[in-house]
Amino acid sequence: MADLPGHIRACLHTGKLALLAILVSGGIVMQILACALYNNWWPMLTVIMYVLLPMPLLFFVGSDSSLLSESDNSWVNVTKFLTGASAVGSIAIPVILKHAGVIGWGALLMELSSFFILVLSIVCYIGMGDDNDYRLL
Repeated sequence: MADLPGHIRACLHTGKLALLAILVSGGIVMQILACALYNNWWPMLTVIMYVLLPMPLLFFVGSDSSLLSESDNSWVNVTKFLTGASAVGSIAIPVILKHAGVIGWGALLMELSSFFILVLSIVCYIGMGDDNDYRLL
């Protein structure tokens, strides 16, 4: 990529950001449609888990440690546990609502597809993090 002209590199970076924005927007739209199409707003409970999901990462992990490697630091292990519990909760809430008969199959499938679209956008963001242009710190 170093041999490409600057304007082409800028265009490719803009395309990556546009794809990321489309994925996040698509996940949010699927979340809202799962509620609006079936006139049942109980599936919005998963938004609580989406908000809680990054909180352990923000509070307990410093910028110098990686979550992908093994660590003896107990705060990193607590962060991994709480993040995993929040991710499982994001899937479990719609499944429990379906099991209780509160939502239907369509809302469940739209909720789960919304979750997987948002996870895909997170994976794309991490993949874009390999480029130095998108590093926050």
